[in-house]
Amino acid sequence: MTPEEICKILTNQFGDAIEESVFESGHPHARVVPDRWPEVARFLRDDARLKLNLLRSITALDLLADDKLACVYDLMSVPMDDPTSLITTTVEFAIRVVVDRNDPVIPSVADIWPTADWHEREAYDLMGIRFSNHPDLRRILCPDDWEGHPLRKDYEFPLEYHGIPGTTEYELPNPRH
Repeated sequence: MTPEEICKILTNQFGDAIEESVFESGHPHARVVPDRWPEVARFLRDDARLKLNLLRSITALDLLADDKLACVYDLMSVPMDDPTSLITTTVEFAIRVVVDRNDPVIPSVADIWPTADWHEREAYDLMGIRFSNHPDLRRILCPDDWEGHPLRKDYEFPLEYHGIPGTTEYELPNPRH
């Protein structure tokens, strides 16, 4: 199934919840309204035509120039009729959910694809995107008392953390910001 066919199915099913369809890029995707994302996600997983039963990854994006943050959900359809057979992909598709940078909240899909649990925690930890209804939203890579979200483009790396001096990518002993 092509990305165009998937977007047509989604638009017919959800109308205005599909904000845009992008086919011209190397990563075709549909952009979904945040509030409707769990409903669309469940449909993508359960619809007999799509069966996008595997969430491969969630990538968080900092769209600083637009004052937005986004998550890109890479989905695949993996045949489940014979678990011992080699896995072959039948369908691949991406969904993008964009939120305001000042209040970045996306509904969790961890109840739909359990893999989302840790991916959402990583996006929360490193980019500050909160996932409503997440079963255990807490930092996963940074210490609990870390301030800020280190993958945001406007993040200022601390000069020290609990007495440990910070360094830059050039390993300077006295970093300047």
